[in-house]
Amino acid sequence: MGVEDASHRIIADLLERKTGQQLTESRMWRISTALAGLFRELGIDNVDQLACLLERPGEQHLATKVVEALLNNETYFFRDHTYFATLAEKVLPDLARKRESSRKLSIWSAGCSTGQEALSLAMLFCEQAGRWTDWTIEILGTDISGKAVAAARTGCYSQFEIQRGISVAQMLNFFSETPRGWQASDRISSMTRFQQHSILDYPPSPGQFDLVLCRNVLLYFDAERRRHVFDRLGSATANDGYLMLGAGESVLGQTERFEPSDWGSSVYRPASVVSRLSQQQLPLAARAG
Repeated sequence: MGVEDASHRIIADLLERKTGQQLTESRMWRISTALAGLFRELGIDNVDQLACLLERPGEQHLATKVVEALLNNETYFFRDHTYFATLAEKVLPDLARKRESSRKLSIWSAGCSTGQEALSLAMLFCEQAGRWTDWTIEILGTDISGKAVAAARTGCYSQFEIQRGISVAQMLNFFSETPRGWQASDRISSMTRFQQHSILDYPPSPGQFDLVLCRNVLLYFDAERRRHVFDRLGSATANDGYLMLGAGESVLGQTERFEPSDWGSSVYRPASVVSRLSQQQLPLAARAG
């Protein structure tokens, strides 16, 4: 292994250790691209110099900066509109029936980045105002990136960000233009809160949610960590609640905690006790046969 390869490996190992995300050989190119701004800030030219800096004692702050720069915070409002249509037309009406007595919903947007997914959910509730009158809607957005969470808490977006995913009518209805950017209104921001959290850790408070969105978070985890995360998500999802994953993600062959719902390949429900026991006993039955 050459010096540059070894330096790339040091950076990739740092990312995996801190976040669980893997940088495969085919994605190592991201390192120099994502860290270009940090190179300029530090006055260095390449990843080898950065690796040397990271090896010095007391460089935890630099390690945090490196990880922050490598995280993919790509997001936008109503990302993948068909998913939000499924939520609006199927999932939320079903949860409304199930929670009619308590008139309260708790939702977790895991890997929320700069907050657009959580605010998109809040807009859905406002656009279905008749159904949710006198309901308490709590939407928690979490992300491992402290920088992304800080941005989400401001609820303020640039012209470029505000134009991605929402109509002009939604923009004018739910945001107001300020010198700093487009500010989310109290109508939607009052439903949301944000905190830094690793999906590998125990679920955040309140611990159980009616709906969990964990979209495009698990793509770069290895199989063992993915199973671990599904266990965490399983404990965080109410028995009659739902989990929504992103395109290219599935529970099939990954975990026994969830099973497909009736609403396409993106929405799952916690597996019943009987279903889980059946899956666990299947190998034994097969051997017995």
